[in-house]
Amino acid sequence: MDDTRCTRCGATGREPGFVEDSGQGSRGYARWIAGPLQLGLPGGAKRAGRPHWRIDSYRCPDCSHLELFASERIS
Repeated sequence: MDDTRCTRCGATGREPGFVEDSGQGSRGYARWIAGPLQLGLPGGAKRAGRPHWRIDSYRCPDCSHLELFASERIS
């Protein structure tokens, strides 16, 4: 836990975690991709040529509010 305050209720002590991506061919964690969502022919999101960032997630122990941060570029 850290001493940062929750932006919803103001409690301190957010719990770190991650958002899991368990889809077929996934890496096990979700990624943030810059730009608006564009779908390709088979219906998947177009990702080529766009930067990818790891998503860090924090949960408030009092109200369970989740906050997400794109923290580290991974491609």
